[in-house]
Amino acid sequence: MYGGFWDNLRNAFRHSNNSLYKLIAINLLVFVSVLVVRIVLSFSGAGALYKTLLGYLMMPADLGQFIFQPWSILTYMFLHEGIFHILFNMLFLFWFGMLVNEYLGSRKLANIYILGGLAGAALYVLMYNISPMFTEVLPAAKMLGASAGVYAIVVAAATLAPNTTFRLILIGPVKIKYIAIFYVFIAFANSAGSNAGGELAHLGGAAMGFWYILQLKKGNDWGRPIQAVGQFFEGLLSNRSKIKVTYKKKTYSSQETKSSRTNRSTASFSNSSETTQEEIDMILDKIAEKGYEALSKDEKRKLFEFSKK
Repeated sequence: MYGGFWDNLRNAFRHSNNSLYKLIAINLLVFVSVLVVRIVLSFSGAGALYKTLLGYLMMPADLGQFIFQPWSILTYMFLHEGIFHILFNMLFLFWFGMLVNEYLGSRKLANIYILGGLAGAALYVLMYNISPMFTEVLPAAKMLGASAGVYAIVVAAATLAPNTTFRLILIGPVKIKYIAIFYVFIAFANSAGSNAGGELAHLGGAAMGFWYILQLKKGNDWGRPIQAVGQFFEGLLSNRSKIKVTYKKKTYSSQETKSSRTNRSTASFSNSSETTQEEIDMILDKIAEKGYEALSKDEKRKLFEFSKK
């Protein structure tokens, strides 16, 4: 990260390796845009048009509808209407996202969020199409919100560093594994209630966050396809111009040449001996068992360098 919260948020799209603030910024920009459109259309007497437009961005439970708006499996996870809905989602995304970003890096944070949103949509559609409970409401059922992706981030953080402690207002210090367990239990308890679709999506996202970390510890990154797509679009949107660099050959004395060669050799050896996958797996296992604070300075450095790859 490059500065304070508001500075990072304001410059979210000017920096690379900044997925946490990009995700927050996208959610906020979409929320404000939708709010403006709703107010303008409502005062214009076109409230029905607003509902129709919003429906094209929401995730439908009916597969027949989804076929005609496949983009909604992505747009729904950045879409909010209520102020408290987006507020709590962004707070949890920030708190737990900082932890995931520190351990795994920016790209894997984005992977978890997107995969969590996809898993939440999949479980939502599956349950609405196979459970008799939803037969009557299936044609009209649609959902929106970042909660599935946020649940994935929360559970991923708790799986990575279960004993990390957050200090909660009126409660005091609480290990994040208990926060995640409570978070998931509430979703499960409400999965047959008035917001059944949303709670099912939460559970799908939570499951993805858990399995993603377990697979990552085994050396399998389920987010590679997501990362590849992201890098493809980054390449398309990049406006960086190619800069031609010329070098002027400098003459060194024999002593300077010997010294520089020694330094380059030492640096090369140092780089080649760092952060193998096996070392990273061992470090992640140590984090899961004892917490991030138990890592040595060298282990933290290796984890940080590996997360930037």
